[in-house]
Amino acid sequence: MRDVLRNPSYAKLFSAQIVALLGTGMLTVALGLLAFDIAGGDAGVVLGTALTIKIVAYVAVAPVIAAVTSHLPRKPLLVGADLLRAGVALSLPFVTEVWQIYVLIFVLQAASATFTPAFQAVIPEVLPDERQYTRALSLSRLACDLEALVSPVIAAALLVVVTYNNLFLGTFLGFLGSMVLVLVTRFPPIRVAEPAPFFARLTRGAQVFLRSAELRSLLAMNLVVATATAMVLVNTVVLVQGELSRGASDVAWLLAAYGAGSMAVALALPTLLDRSSDRPFMLAGAMALPVLLVASWATMSMTDAGVQWVALLALWVAFGAATSLVLTPSARLLRRASDETNRPAVFAAQFSLSHACYLLTYPLAGALGAAIGLPMTAVVLAMIGGAGAIAAALLWRSTPDRAGRPVTR
Repeated sequence: MRDVLRNPSYAKLFSAQIVALLGTGMLTVALGLLAFDIAGGDAGVVLGTALTIKIVAYVAVAPVIAAVTSHLPRKPLLVGADLLRAGVALSLPFVTEVWQIYVLIFVLQAASATFTPAFQAVIPEVLPDERQYTRALSLSRLACDLEALVSPVIAAALLVVVTYNNLFLGTFLGFLGSMVLVLVTRFPPIRVAEPAPFFARLTRGAQVFLRSAELRSLLAMNLVVATATAMVLVNTVVLVQGELSRGASDVAWLLAAYGAGSMAVALALPTLLDRSSDRPFMLAGAMALPVLLVASWATMSMTDAGVQWVALLALWVAFGAATSLVLTPSARLLRRASDETNRPAVFAAQFSLSHACYLLTYPLAGALGAAIGLPMTAVVLAMIGGAGAIAAALLWRSTPDRAGRPVTR
């Protein structure tokens, strides 16, 4: 993977991703403390609403922004989005009302819904070689997993010497650093889309999805991933502290196990994908996730607490690995199905449609967990994920070519 970092343009963009992720991680910690400072015991409601606003912004804003900005050069668009995110981060310490949090979070996440798909669409142009691009995807996945582990540690260390409001300054510096790195990166010449009516630009990405069997399958796999991710992210704390009566540090250990599984697969996949197509790995991950949800039902029903805890750690590693099998190569499908003129729209469509799945699974995981218990919640999510996995396999068919070798379509 070090070879891909020798590309100076990609090295700067990857560094921009890392500093922005660190800033976002500190924002997550600081926002929770700000919500408690303003709302007290209702902080959970505030944070839940803020997360819902985040997902709604991702779903609604990404395709619209991609349509409105399709004629613009990529670098000014990325710089402008980072500048807006930095401005919001700098404003958050001065918030005194809950509604102000909601407004600023919407603006921040709308800027992220502008930045992220456009940033992802630039990487294939910077790294046209598929082998290098695959390694860049693995690095990106590793960066996201490491951020989830490292940012809370950095935030905790800073909170020893500063107040939580200063964490927003760290977020500001992260977005500002990302902006500077994008600004000094040399972008290759990238053709922009031809003028077209707004509705055609708005649906350009969705039309590519409908034409491609691979991308239609990816839509179903997005739902499968969302079922497992919701179980992990929404219910880990409830499982560990509520059901098992273990300490807060064990919540961190279980989530770390999930991240470790994801990182292990991200490291291994580039070499494996050099020898094979994406289909077997992605479908294997999609098929494994519902099975793991059923296994978690069985594990949560165990009576031996020690064996149960070890089994949960192993399951969360497997959840992370299976999720990474689907997510890490997914951008390769988007790259193959698009060209430089419609690529931002295709990445924006994936960004929007994948997050739309979380609008279903996040509240479902939380509500069912409270109503019918975590074991049965896992079963319900497994049923939804199983249907998605079957649909993914049927949509992404494998047919022999003239030489008798399997190909996908």
